Amino acid sequence: MQLTTYDAAVAFLRLTQPYLEREEAANNLMLGIVLRLAGNPASYGSDPVYLATVSDEEGLVAAATMTPPHNLLVYGARPSCEAALGLIAQNLERHHWSVPGVLGQLPAAHSFAEAWHVLTGQSVHVGMRERVYELRRVLPVRSAPGWMRTAGEADLPLLKRWLEQFVIDARMANSTDKTQLAQRMVSDQDAYLWEDGQIVSLAARSRRLPHGIAIGPVYTPSEFRGRGYATSCVAALSQRLLDEGWQYCCLFTDLSNPTSNHIYQQIGYRPLCDYEEYLFQ
Repeated sequence: MQLTTYDAAVAFLRLTQPYLEREEAANNLMLGIVLRLAGNPASYGSDPVYLATVSDEEGLVAAATMTPPHNLLVYGARPSCEAALGLIAQNLERHHWSVPGVLGQLPAAHSFAEAWHVLTGQSVHVGMRERVYELRRVLPVRSAPGWMRTAGEADLPLLKRWLEQFVIDARMANSTDKTQLAQRMVSDQDAYLWEDGQIVSLAARSRRLPHGIAIGPVYTPSEFRGRGYATSCVAALSQRLLDEGWQYCCLFTDLSNPTSNHIYQQIGYRPLCDYEEYLFQ
């Protein structure tokens, strides 16, 4: 097997994109990140990005990407790819990359976590378990009072506060500048707000893929939960995106939150696969 690292996302995509597109929605995170990097190499900041593949005479075996300070993201092109992921772990360790954790579908994520533990001695514990959902048709749901609108410049302070609170509520690493993120979401018209006398919920579109688009984050402050606002906002945004010509919408959910998993299925989202996070040290 041969390990190759890449300085440019375009070169990484030449090998990986045909494989990732076989299950495009399931692989939306890696594919979406790398497509964005190909369009704008500085889109995730000035830190170097890690891009690697392992292949043999039959083609791709495994791939990995990392946009520091975020977790390593791994993909296994075959059911058995432990040796390939071990090569990636060795390459990262040899070149002194800081790896806070790994995220990916099973068994790839687990295989890398085991290889990293053996190689470095760092402790490993399970982080968030997530599920990828896909929607191709919005099901009729009872709409909450209010309406959806695109967020504008006047909404920036609220967006920043809500993005910060979303990270806390979702138990995520708070590593992204929320002021810059909110500004980008408004500039790109990616943030949508549900209003019912006041702003009560947020849903955003994120990664663009060859045939579909990802939604996230979705956030409703605790005082407005349980009234159907998030359901209505996500349903309205999903329908808008399908009407724009996207073949499907996809999103991630936290498996420890049964409410969000239930409401998305009510809208028409169907489960595709699960991701597991392993955190080091």
